[in-house]
Parts: sequence; structure tokens; C-alpha cells
Amino acid sequence: MNSPKRFPTVGDDSGLAQTDWLYKEELQLALRNKGMPLEALRYTITPTGLHYLLVHYDIPDIKPEEWRLKIDGLVSKPLTLSLEEIKKRPSQTIAVTMECAGNGRALFTPRRISQPWLVEAIGNSEWTGTPLSGILKEADVQRDASEIIFTGLDRGVEGDQVQSYQRSLSVREAIAGDVLLAYEMNGEPLQPQHGYPLRLLVPGWYGMTSVKWLDKIEAVAEPFEGYQMARAYRYAQSSDDPGEPVNLIRVRALMIPPGIPDFMTRTRLLQAGPTTLTGKAWAGRRSVSRVEVSVDSGSTWSEAQLGEPISSHDWRTWTFLWNARPGTTILCVRATDSEGNVQPFHQQWNFGGYGNNAIQCVTVVVE
Repeated sequence: MNSPKRFPTVGDDSGLAQTDWLYKEELQLALRNKGMPLEALRYTITPTGLHYLLVHYDIPDIKPEEWRLKIDGLVSKPLTLSLEEIKKRPSQTIAVTMECAGNGRALFTPRRISQPWLVEAIGNSEWTGTPLSGILKEADVQRDASEIIFTGLDRGVEGDQVQSYQRSLSVREAIAGDVLLAYEMNGEPLQPQHGYPLRLLVPGWYGMTSVKWLDKIEAVAEPFEGYQMARAYRYAQSSDDPGEPVNLIRVRALMIPPGIPDFMTRTRLLQAGPTTLTGKAWAGRRSVSRVEVSVDSGSTWSEAQLGEPISSHDWRTWTFLWNARPGTTILCVRATDSEGNVQPFHQQWNFGGYGNNAIQCVTVVVE
């Protein structure tokens, strides 16, 4: 494979950094995928068009009248189901916060040359589908099955391999009652980029687990060693380090940057006086126990007020009243989960750029 091409930023008198390198491949990925603008944290349910998006390969060309979901492998009753047949099964709607495992990748130093997320790879939607547990029970998964493999219809090249996007879950994880075969997002059929006609939804796990454009579900006896399990999505320290698998979402809080932005730097401009800071916090399968705000670059912290979540899988609103005084300051926010895990100032680096839940800081100029 060709090495990434890079070029320096153009220097001028704007005060922007002039020593960073931009990679054409990163720009290409960033234009195909998109993050959620942080001002969209104002919405309890993220509008579909503002939800973050990551498409690994291409959006597949699927003809709905021909599409069928296949369930086979170590099952007693293999199934082939149309979308209409799946919709006839019992349905469930749940609000779920979904975050990309690479959220924060571009903030690591050095950074992995991949999708250059800052902190916007997030969204909170209402998903409707049928519980996967019911389909697996209907297929009668055999006792010697240990994992369930999920195969999407999107194909591409990664790690010098031609492959379909595939992930697996243990049978125990797959039959959890909140895992869905989802066909609606925010009350509407899935849009093509979000996995139409059917996707997996695994609450509490980073987004790579929720395989889109589902084609096949297969029960197997041995642990699945496909690329997206064994080589990608690992907390590794080098390209040949196996590392630990990336799985559950880490605790995080984000704030809506207050005031108005400078167009290029996004530095915030704000009028002095009482200001309500607000945002959202989430912790995957754990709950958020506390959110704290610092108005002095993290030197001191004060507790914010927490709102109630819609479900056990979605984010919580937090608010904090700040008396903004003239000058330049750095606002920071951090969350703590129900097991006492606190967001760090600096997350431990890893080769793939995964799980970076470092504290968010926002520079504000108060007039």
C-alpha cells in the first residue's frame, strides 16, 4: 500500500499553528465521515442528520426486495428472513448513546493516521427493532456455540485483506435483552448511511460493535479471529502488540462551548455575567454518578447538577451556573461513573487511537 501523502499547513499572520502536517488520506476520510457539532448537545435525542457517522468502506447498494437476513452455523433451525418478516417479531424502542471507539484519536500525540476524530464522534438516538435474543432462540443456538458472528454487506480492503466488515459477540452478550436488530432510527426507517435495511445495536459498547447493513448471523464454536476483532480495535502499544480488545464505552462528559466562535480557531467569545454551562455525560453500561466543572484550567472543581436519563443507555444532561468575569479562561468538564472511574486529563496513548476519554477543555475570551 502507498504511504500517506502529507503537506504542511500554510503559514500567515493569523496565529495558527504552522508546524502541523495534514495528510490527504485523513482529509479524505474526514470528508466521507462526520462528527456531531457540539452545539447539538442541546438535544436530548440527536436529530438523525446530526448524529455522528463512520462508514468503513462503501455504503452498499442494497435492493430491499431482494435482501434477506441469514441465521445459520451452529443452530438447529437456520432462518432466512425478509425485513417484513423481522418487523412482525416483537419490537422494542430504546434511547442509546453511541460513540465511536476512535473518538479523540486526533488528540493523541503522536496520532494514528486514520479517521481524525476530535471529540464529536457521538450521538444519542431512539432505535427500534426486535431483540436479537428472540431471533437466536427461534433459531435454537446449539450448546457448543461460543460466539455469534455478524457480517455486514460493506466490503473493502484493510490490513491488506479483502473483507466484509465482521464483528462477534459471545453468546452470553448476544442474548442480552437490550441487543437489537434495529430497522428504525428516531421513528423513521434507517437511512442508507446508518445501515438500512437492518443493523445490529449493542448498547454500552463502542460503535464498531453495532454492525451495519446486516447480511448474516452465524453461531460458531471457536472465538472469531477476523480482522476487526483480532487486529483492529485493540488497546495495543505497537503494530505487532495484540493488546486488549476495545469493548465498553468509557465515561465522558462534553459541554456545549458557550458564547460564539472565532471562525477558524473556534475560540469562544462571551459576554461577562452569569452564564449557564451545559452539556451531556454518559458512561456506557455504567451510570454517571457525578459531573464536575472547572473554570480555572482544572485547578479547582465544582459539582454540576445532573438531570435524569431517558433510559439506562443514554446520556444525562448536566448544568452549571458560572459568573463569567472579563479575561481569557479555560473551562473544563469531567465525569465520574458508578464504579469510580474518573476522566483523566491525559488518557494513556495506544497505537490505534482508541478510547481517548480525556477531559474536554474549552478556551473562552470573556469581554
